[in-house]
Amino acid sequence: MSGAREPWEAEEFIAALRALAPRYWHDHPFHLRLHEGSLSKHELRCWAANRWYYQRCLPQKDAAILANCPLPDIRRHWLDRIVYHDGSAPGEGGAENWLRMAEALGLTREEVRDERHVLPGVRFAVDAYLTFARTRPWVESVASGLTEMFSPGLMRRRLADMRTHYPWIAEDGFAYFTSRLTVIAEEGKSTVDIVVRHSNTREQQEAAVAALAFKCDVLQAILDAVDYHGRVAG
Repeated sequence: MSGAREPWEAEEFIAALRALAPRYWHDHPFHLRLHEGSLSKHELRCWAANRWYYQRCLPQKDAAILANCPLPDIRRHWLDRIVYHDGSAPGEGGAENWLRMAEALGLTREEVRDERHVLPGVRFAVDAYLTFARTRPWVESVASGLTEMFSPGLMRRRLADMRTHYPWIAEDGFAYFTSRLTVIAEEGKSTVDIVVRHSNTREQQEAAVAALAFKCDVLQAILDAVDYHGRVAG
């Protein structure tokens, strides 16, 4: 096509994705206070209850990717994401581990699961993410999950800082983080490989970058709502 721009080389494309790291939520004021140990129990519980809404929607997001993807090899590979979050049996999986975190913070499973504490801003942001996964091309939805590239170091730091500053949290409450650390680096690498391999035009590459930027904004919006509520109602 006349005037069409050449696609980036793989290294350039990956660099464009990694350049979004400053938009990730690692430096959000709420996370900074979490790491320094200055959050109240109320704020931690609000965070856990609202993050649950995000966690429990992740397998739905992954199911939307499966539904939109015409490639059997990608579907087989991506199916593991759903099993990871939902577990292969009751009482297993990432969602179960997040409920354990909520319980360790003093919440009941009932009040977390019925979503009575979910803030409107959090619900709006997470629902927008689900809608994105259901309506955009599957490779863009996969690209939105590339926030995994930015999170392994942050998760290790969060686990260490929470153990140090909130010693009243039972060790079983950290099961989500300890189990996630064993898979997140490999998930991030495989996701990058998929996005690079299936974004063949400059337009597709730029759409992937935009998808990742959107996901960063979703995560920021979640913490904006939680942080504001904690400061006002805490």
